[in-house]
Amino acid sequence: MIASGTLSDWKSAIPFWVSFLLIPLIWATAAVGGWWLLLVPLLTWWAFAVLDRLTGLNEDNADPNAPDDVLQWYVLLTKLWAPAQFLTLYGLIWYASHSDHLSGLEKFGLFFGMGVVSGTIGINYSHELMHQSSRLERWFGDVLLAMVLYSHFRSEHLLVHHRYVGTPRDPVTARYNEGFHRFYPRVLWQCLVSAFKAERDKLARKGQPWTNRKNPFWRYWALQGGMMLLAFVIGGWLGLALFLLQAGVAIWQLELVNYVEHYGLTRKHLGDGKYEHVLPRHSWNASQKASNWLLINLQRHSDHHYKPNRRFPLLQHHTQDAAPQLPYGYPVMTIAAMFPHLWRRVMNPRVREWRRHYYPEISDWQLYNKAANPPPNA
Repeated sequence: MIASGTLSDWKSAIPFWVSFLLIPLIWATAAVGGWWLLLVPLLTWWAFAVLDRLTGLNEDNADPNAPDDVLQWYVLLTKLWAPAQFLTLYGLIWYASHSDHLSGLEKFGLFFGMGVVSGTIGINYSHELMHQSSRLERWFGDVLLAMVLYSHFRSEHLLVHHRYVGTPRDPVTARYNEGFHRFYPRVLWQCLVSAFKAERDKLARKGQPWTNRKNPFWRYWALQGGMMLLAFVIGGWLGLALFLLQAGVAIWQLELVNYVEHYGLTRKHLGDGKYEHVLPRHSWNASQKASNWLLINLQRHSDHHYKPNRRFPLLQHHTQDAAPQLPYGYPVMTIAAMFPHLWRRVMNPRVREWRRHYYPEISDWQLYNKAANPPPNA
């Protein structure tokens, strides 16, 4: 157990600031162009996969009851990322649209890398921020999501995913044997629809129509429209196209992670449309040290769903007895997810073992799923 006093030491937070190194790196690759533009995605995906092998697992747990006042260095990095990403994104749009040394292909490569940054880091930080009670932190989360045109993720995540994870009503829970290339188009549409319906129903319970100004979708649309308009003002049609490119890459990065986090895992149906409470067993866990530095402990996903309001440095590692473990960290697993045959070969045996371990009383999962998981609109 890591004591609270250790967390208050700024040195303990230094590894989690590693993501900020991507900002000078992407500016350097923009300046030199060429094959150097591949550095950002390669370092984000492959370098941290190698570092995971070298650094191993971190199975230490901080005191989960540590107060916010000892976490100031951890909280600061998530707050600073939103302005840092904003300046980087729009600075690069200006740079790419006003400089001649980058070819069209190089500009594509530069903003592909920017999308990796805004998806792997930016959306991840927005996820941390949206769970906090501070209005400023939630606002920063909204700004980050607007920069990738995925503002509804906040509503979908808080009102749908956390409530219905591991059930047919959660679009983000990847079904057993569902390949990523089927999951991706399905989740893009279903998450948008489920997020809007959740906010509409929330207002309806208060006797208000969806058009009420309290519907956050008005804020989402305004922020997203403002982000696109700013890209156009700075860089014209090219600037807008580059903005849309990075947003598309960022969304793809997010949904790759979503696919990995709950693949094949289901909560037990208790009858009458009710399911057991969310437990650590309903998310794949990974405690690879280096990639958790980059992803601010997102891979301790089992504990995040068990205790959603815990700040990232307090998320706990759960052992195999309590939560299923991924064989590798997200940098490796998300790449594997792009190849369905490889993914099923690696993960399907683990899902079957998860079923035997946690639900030995269920002998025929095919029949069980048909009986317990009727279509959401049935």
